[in-house]
Amino acid sequence: MIAPESSPYSPCVLCPRRCSVNRLAGAGGRCGESAALRLASASIHRGEEPPIGGGGGSGAVFVTGCNLGCGFCQNYQISRDGMGRTVGPGEFIAIMLALQDRGAENINIVTGTHAAAVIACGLDLARDRGLKIPVLWNSSAYEDDAVLDLLRDRADVYLPDLKTLDPRLGTRFFGADDYPRVASAAILRMLDFRPELRWKDSADSPNRGAPAEGSVLAQGVIIRHLIIPGYLESTRQVIEWFHRHAQGRALLSLMTQYTHCAGGRGEKSLSGAAPQRYLNRAEYERVMEWLTEYGIEDGFYQEPAPGQDWLPNFNRTNPFSSRLSLPVWHWTVPAPDKIDP
Repeated sequence: MIAPESSPYSPCVLCPRRCSVNRLAGAGGRCGESAALRLASASIHRGEEPPIGGGGGSGAVFVTGCNLGCGFCQNYQISRDGMGRTVGPGEFIAIMLALQDRGAENINIVTGTHAAAVIACGLDLARDRGLKIPVLWNSSAYEDDAVLDLLRDRADVYLPDLKTLDPRLGTRFFGADDYPRVASAAILRMLDFRPELRWKDSADSPNRGAPAEGSVLAQGVIIRHLIIPGYLESTRQVIEWFHRHAQGRALLSLMTQYTHCAGGRGEKSLSGAAPQRYLNRAEYERVMEWLTEYGIEDGFYQEPAPGQDWLPNFNRTNPFSSRLSLPVWHWTVPAPDKIDP
């Protein structure tokens, strides 16, 4: 997919970590990955925000590896443990087209930052072979210009996290004191790329303005934030930032699903720094008060639902419950003998 002489993987400076390892030779940097694209799962996912899943579900493609490495990552099997297998260009294209054929509303690339160059090539080839649905870039937002420039004309919808604006928490939970600066700048660029929300109506034509019920986002930005128990001031800062920089241009999605997940190799000190409890009702109600205080009405929030039944298990062909997910591809299933590249 990528000619070695034009590859950003040797030395790799694709993300803010600037590991400078030669990933073409197989050496993994902070993301733990070589230059090969590895995937863990692809499914019709019905657990995303309503304008992402719509009626058909989102075509979620889970990429192995991660350049951030949150200490409480719920997908640690693939972000830290390396679960998944290498796919070539033909198989990657076939996965995306299979999701489209199954009725997916979009292709939702999950944690692909460290593989952005090879993913960009794959998206171009897939478009040439009939991929028509929108592409979502679902990431931690720990991305700088090298990745964002690759996405400018390829991603229709951006789904970044804004995890914190406090450098101390960036160090504690991600080992990245520059996370607030990098992520906020990345999201502002995403807003420049997609400055308005555009909706796909029943006739598949993009419409500006307020969506009809059941509409799917065709272009735009949704900013996610996971509320961390015991660190509400960080959430207040994110809400204020959204109010100042993104309100009226993007949607805010507040998530209450924090669950302490200390599994996985590496990042042990970060895992130990993470809270080991769920969000409580008083914390949740305080955050709801801030939404009212800042006049934020466009977006989504979860009701607190403590528990781990919903956590994914990428050892299973369907990592999620059947209610949330319809599997289309899994890393344990061998590839067909021949897939045209």
